[in-house]
Amino acid sequence: MSLLTEEVRALEGRTKVYTAPEPFGAAAGRYFGLAIGDDNPLYSDPAYAQAQGLAGVTAPLTLVCETNQYAALPMDHEGYAGHTWGLDIPGTRQVRGGNRYTFHRRIRPEDVVTATWRITSVTEKVTGSGNEMLVIASTATYTNQDGELLAENAETIIFVGLEKK
Repeated sequence: MSLLTEEVRALEGRTKVYTAPEPFGAAAGRYFGLAIGDDNPLYSDPAYAQAQGLAGVTAPLTLVCETNQYAALPMDHEGYAGHTWGLDIPGTRQVRGGNRYTFHRRIRPEDVVTATWRITSVTEKVTGSGNEMLVIASTATYTNQDGELLAENAETIIFVGLEKK
């Protein structure tokens, strides 16, 4: 039995869009910096940020890619309240295959972010130990209220079959 069913194959090109209900605000960058252990004054000191050529405080770059903070999604059965594709592929375990980020502009407190996710490919492979593997690649673009591109994220999710082929 193949993991790459017609239903799974039909996911290619699927798109989801999430727009934040409000601007990021200065506190988001400051608190995210504290949470990840980055006390860079760019996130808390407007005068310092301006001396570095910015309009004011900003946030750690990866904050924009944390879609779950503004997507207002319900928790799934594992307690995760972030963006997923809602894929349930019986007989597999899900593995994150990685992310590749490209940042175009720092977030400003007044930015209202929209994340647009798209599944770009769905392929099937076999692991070295003979298990089927479904590889789902997606991209996300993050823009602000003016349509400016803030960041891009290429993500890979892998579903590994629990039984050998």
